[in-house]
Amino acid sequence: MKRVLTASALSVCIVALTGPGLLAEVKTREKSQVKFEGMLGRMAGMFGGKAAREGIVSTNAVKGDRKATFTDSTGRIVDLAEEKIYELDLKKKTYTVTTFEELRQRMREAQEKAARDAEKQGERQEEQEQPSGKEIEVDFDLKETGEKKSIAGYDARQVIMTVTVREKGKTLDEAGGLVMTTDSWLGPRIPALAEIASFEQRYWKALAPEATGVSAEQMAAMLALYPMIKQAMDRMRQENVELDGTPLATTMTFEGVKSKAQMEQQQGESGGGGLGGMLARRMMKRDTSQRATIFTAITETLEVATTVGPDELQIPAGFKEKK
Repeated sequence: MKRVLTASALSVCIVALTGPGLLAEVKTREKSQVKFEGMLGRMAGMFGGKAAREGIVSTNAVKGDRKATFTDSTGRIVDLAEEKIYELDLKKKTYTVTTFEELRQRMREAQEKAARDAEKQGERQEEQEQPSGKEIEVDFDLKETGEKKSIAGYDARQVIMTVTVREKGKTLDEAGGLVMTTDSWLGPRIPALAEIASFEQRYWKALAPEATGVSAEQMAAMLALYPMIKQAMDRMRQENVELDGTPLATTMTFEGVKSKAQMEQQQGESGGGGLGGMLARRMMKRDTSQRATIFTAITETLEVATTVGPDELQIPAGFKEKK
């Protein structure tokens, strides 16, 4: 099935397409990983540690306006009513408090810094910027593969969604653009998981409507390097895609596509002499393909429960605030 989208929310495609939450309670255990390529990937590899390389397993508890996420060494409590985020260091038994407004400011600063750094290194992805005065078009393709498997005790089926952002009136190969692919395994409708999806949508809507489930700093850097991602998300927010089921495992990939002219220019520069030709040849060794992955986000639900303990959404006793 292929059509041009006329109404959607990217957060719905990413988090879950199960409708509004029930204001109930739910607890899950899941594994997640975000893989960045290019300059962002090198930064993540340097500072992300084992979590960036192998992913992390976390527990998530949601009840009302609070969500708590814990790994083996860190914790994070988001309170929508207070508009505050509590970051916990489980080993040192300390926590810090950040307001939504402070985090918005950090995102703005991170985006500005990422843009400056990218331009200094000559790695800003100009092909991702929408040319002034040109319209973009969004194509949508939804495919039921027929593949099935069991995830977290539920029977799931595979559904692949592909969203292509390109210049209006031109093909992706001609003008370049952006491709978002969401490979999801859908189980039956699980009301408890709809509550987590609803919370995430409310959180990111309050914090930064253009963001998804990656961290604020990562999103800011990514938007600086690839401006078309924000344009795609703004357009996607107008769409409405209905899927029968709850995503239990999702692999979402963003890819940038160079235009035909850029590929021809790159090939020409690679054969030049002197310093310019040498640098071009070195860049070609790194990236000779028309399509390059920007980042991949992977999530899988390992376990689902429908009760949350009274202390699971609170800062543990004995923790001290770190100013």
